Amino acid sequence: MPAGGSVQWSTRFGFLMASVGFAVGLGNIWRFPYVTGENGGGAFVAVYLICVAAIALPILMAELLIGRRGRLNPAGAMAAVAAAEGRSQRWGWVGGLNLAAAFLIEVVYCVVAGWVLHYLWQALATGFVGVGPAEAEAQFSGLLAHLPGMLLWTLLALAATTLIIYGGVRKGIERAVNGLMPFLFGLLLLLAAHNLWAGGFGQAVGYLFAPDFTKVSGPMILAAVGQAFFSIGVAMAGMMAFAAYLPSTLSIGRSAVAIVCLDTLVALVAGLVIFPAVFRFGMDPAAGAGLIFETLPVAFAQMAGGRWVAVLFFLLLSVAAVTSMVGLQEPLTAWVEQRFGTTRRRGALLVSLAVGLLSIVSMLSHSHWSQVRLFGASLATALDYLPNQVMLPLGGLLIAIFAAWFMRADSTRAELALAKPWQFRTWLALTRFVAPPAVLLILVFGLT
Repeated sequence: MPAGGSVQWSTRFGFLMASVGFAVGLGNIWRFPYVTGENGGGAFVAVYLICVAAIALPILMAELLIGRRGRLNPAGAMAAVAAAEGRSQRWGWVGGLNLAAAFLIEVVYCVVAGWVLHYLWQALATGFVGVGPAEAEAQFSGLLAHLPGMLLWTLLALAATTLIIYGGVRKGIERAVNGLMPFLFGLLLLLAAHNLWAGGFGQAVGYLFAPDFTKVSGPMILAAVGQAFFSIGVAMAGMMAFAAYLPSTLSIGRSAVAIVCLDTLVALVAGLVIFPAVFRFGMDPAAGAGLIFETLPVAFAQMAGGRWVAVLFFLLLSVAAVTSMVGLQEPLTAWVEQRFGTTRRRGALLVSLAVGLLSIVSMLSHSHWSQVRLFGASLATALDYLPNQVMLPLGGLLIAIFAAWFMRADSTRAELALAKPWQFRTWLALTRFVAPPAVLLILVFGLT
């Protein structure tokens, strides 16, 4: 059934779990720890928290209010709200930009989700027993070079996602996230608690929460704003699509704050899951993207009970990956339904087919086509660069400008339904004067 209309979340909890499940993905549990490691630890975390509150949260609220007021897929919602506000329906292309970004991110993301599923299988089968640095690197390189294997795991991740979307909003997405997200939170807390007595926990806490502000720099601030975008899910179409199913009686302001707080909490706890093992075994916290797939398997091989810790960790990552993929594919499915007048089931299958076919390009960019260059960058870098460094900040910038400058204040005030007048004034000021310049900087530096 198309977005909006009579289709709504049955409870606020279901909406929150779907939204948090979208935001809480590999961006939190995989990307946040290694970006934190690359940018100096606690100082980065402090700047990141400021960016989330001052930039990502106001734009998220703008996205939610547009989605709920428009009651359509992101492109349709932007056009409908613009028409209601007496503005050009050409604003709908901003929603189209969000959809295009979601599609490109999903093409890359589903491959990484496939890696996670493969490592979950490896954890179950071997527990990484006897794996050293050379073996871990060889295992990961072997996975990247084996196209049939990568395709199999990617298709399994897509199949799980499609099955959830196939069932619809209440029977599919809401039912799945109501079970998966509490399970994810439980796994995360269990693994963090394990580190309390396993060792390295104190070092991890100091690394994350004792900032050295001498490490603050322009590039680090840009990385923090970018991570806030990536982590919260701003301008990826998912939040706007989920808001189309949000009952008008629920507060967007309170919901947005809850989403951001839960998302940020998960990111920080993920650091307390990963960094204690890194410090305990004398590894490099700035190991980059390979931190999860090359560094941690070595730690699991060395720790007592490492096999079961590895299974729980990659199970956690698998759940996070699938719930995020649902958030990326739901708006695309809603768009296909409404644009072509097809059923949800057919729309879900068509989107998964298109993502699966193009994901082969992403797979090849890590192996057989690793030497291919686009404008001087590797193909894998280019596939990540366009949506994350260009389309997301541009989409976020335009959403903020539209909501703060092109919608009437009475419209946004009524839709946000904030409890206190000062809260609305703060949101409006941040969305008008703080978020756009900050996001514009990200866009400009991303293009240079």
